[in-house]
This record gives sequence, C-alpha cells and structure tokens, in this order.
Amino acid sequence: MKEQWAKEVVQVRIARPTNQLTAIERFYCEGLGLEKIGSFKGHRGYDGIMIGLPNAHYHLEFTEHMDGSPCPAPTKDNLLVLYMPNLEAIQRVVQRLEQMGYPAVAPENLYWAEKGVTIEDPDGWRIVLMNTVGI
Repeated sequence: MKEQWAKEVVQVRIARPTNQLTAIERFYCEGLGLEKIGSFKGHRGYDGIMIGLPNAHYHLEFTEHMDGSPCPAPTKDNLLVLYMPNLEAIQRVVQRLEQMGYPAVAPENLYWAEKGVTIEDPDGWRIVLMNTVGI
C-alpha cells in the first residue's frame, strides 16, 4: 500500500557538491541541453545552481563551498539516466559533448550499452542517454 505522506511530496531535488561549478553548469546546460532553473551565491558559504527540465517537479542541484567541495564519484555505476526515445537527439548531444571534451565511455554494467551512451561529467559522475521511452 502506498504511504499517505508520499502524496504530499510536491518536488524532488537531487543535490551534490562539486568543486568546479562553472564546468558542471557548462556540461549540463550547454552540453546536455538541460535548463538552468535557479541559482544562488554566497548562501552560508555556498554557491549553487539548479538544473532541470522545463516544467518538471524534479531537478539537480550542484553546490560549491567557498572552502572547496571535493567530491569524487563513488563508483562507475552511480548513474543519472535520461530516457530519450529520439536517437537523433541523442547523437546530437553525444557529438556536442565530445566536441566539448567529454567522449563516451564504456559503462560498467553492459546493459546500458545495449541502447544507451554513457558519458562522464567533469566530476566523473556518469550520465546515460538511453534510447528508450523509460519504464
């Protein structure tokens, strides 16, 4: 049975630190084509950006502390998967990211290679552009 409190959730944010906020913004906005939907500077020692899809109730937040925010990616199988049924759109994104210096990499789990392309962001976190409609 679905928990009643879950119906009260109106937004989801996935947040992580970085020590290269400018490169992260360029990768996710210029490279992947996501939208910068908010930002802040100097909030209790942090700068940050929120990146997402237009009109979606979920987004990514990246923060950088003024004293540094080192954040090595935990494993090669920690993934952000973007389901994109349009193969040509995936190919355009992959080409753009490769031109920016972010080539495709082999996924740890070969399942993702069947219909997807895996790329590492500036911090080494992996994004899969999956050529399906999702679940």
